[in-house]
Amino acid sequence: MKHLFGFIGRRTIMFFRHLTSIACITGEAFYWIVVGPFRKKPVKRFHLVSQMVEAGVNSLMIVMVISFFVGLTMAMLLAYQLRKFGSESLIADFTAIAFTRELGPLMTAIIVAGRVGASFTAELGTMRVSEEIMALETMAINPVRFLISPRLLAMIIMVPCLVIFSDAVGMLGGFVIGKMNLGVEASYYIQKSLMALQLKDIVTGLVKSFFFAIIIAVVGCYYGFIVEGGAEGVGRFTTISVVNSLISVVAADCFFTAVFYMV
Repeated sequence: MKHLFGFIGRRTIMFFRHLTSIACITGEAFYWIVVGPFRKKPVKRFHLVSQMVEAGVNSLMIVMVISFFVGLTMAMLLAYQLRKFGSESLIADFTAIAFTRELGPLMTAIIVAGRVGASFTAELGTMRVSEEIMALETMAINPVRFLISPRLLAMIIMVPCLVIFSDAVGMLGGFVIGKMNLGVEASYYIQKSLMALQLKDIVTGLVKSFFFAIIIAVVGCYYGFIVEGGAEGVGRFTTISVVNSLISVVAADCFFTAVFYMV
């Protein structure tokens, strides 16, 4: 029992230590994003654009492909069940609401965490073990402003954009099933989708995507900053970063779903 409680205590202390460090890095990154321009130290446009391309443009194709097939699969499952009640036309309603409120933001966050969050950790971890971050500090360059703020701002801008594409392509997957398998007219399907959606559904997904972007960026960069153990440590911390990002995203999704459900 002594060893068990000791293990639990050490893990609890480590958890709160990591949580405090992540909160400090997040606050400092937002400080440089908001206050930096007034101190004539804005986020470099070149760094921001390159991170936007990496986080958004290069992730667009995989997000669209996965969202399309998820939309197809969900529509087929709905058709299988709704056909028993003669309510196949409700596929448009269910697909539109499910993607805008839940599947679009969550699928996009999972894809971005596995692709972009891992690259953040690996890139910054390599800089840490090769002492490049220490060199920035030696030259009086704040590493959070120079390395984390552009990545965080790029994620905040691009993840909601990816979610919009994911929603549209996911609903397109449902439309394909509705048109080819159930014979629903295109104009009727589009009308049903638009009538089912409310502004609250779209806002819910975009708010979730905003916080998902912050979680993925900050967690990925934080674990890159604390890498130790050489090349092996980079791989180990990258794995830890992706796992913790996914757990945090799913937990945040559950929290915001409950909040918007009660509002």
